[in-house]
Amino acid sequence: MSREFPDIVDPWKVADGRRSFRGTVPLKWMTRLEAMLAPESETGTPPVVWDDASFSASFAFDRQGLVTIAIRVKAELPLVCQRSLEPYLEHVDRRSELVVIEDVAEQEALPEQYEPVLVEERRLALVELVEEELILAIPQVPCSPDAGELELPDDVSLETSGGKEKEQTHRPFEGLSGLIKDSAGD
Repeated sequence: MSREFPDIVDPWKVADGRRSFRGTVPLKWMTRLEAMLAPESETGTPPVVWDDASFSASFAFDRQGLVTIAIRVKAELPLVCQRSLEPYLEHVDRRSELVVIEDVAEQEALPEQYEPVLVEERRLALVELVEEELILAIPQVPCSPDAGELELPDDVSLETSGGKEKEQTHRPFEGLSGLIKDSAGD
């Protein structure tokens, strides 16, 4: 772990000084993220090793006077592939443009290119910021690129009825149209 950053910053003060921070953070420090990761392997093959996440964050003011954060986060996240149920490493290299807000109501007036970061009492924890970026980078359905194609049993097919066989469809109300015509003629 390299430590070239404080735990907590005042975003307005560091933006005024156009400060930048960088470093690495152990994934174990991020409790919300930890619950989403593959467990560290004691006997697994191959063993799952949790590395550190690296980040850089640059603070500034934009033309509107908003505190902005240009952040880049890199990590190898150990996830469980939902196809093979085996652990794999998801490469993350995420860049974001953030803007600091103190009230949720401010979010509506923000320019579209920014993602809001809510701070309380002018305090922003950099590790929490990195954790949030990593959580946002996790795929909705983690799938290892090495998992290959999904193998289905022989009696199951993903093909649509594009010509080969026409599937029999049960139509319970098919005879109703004839009954309605007959009763209308009476």
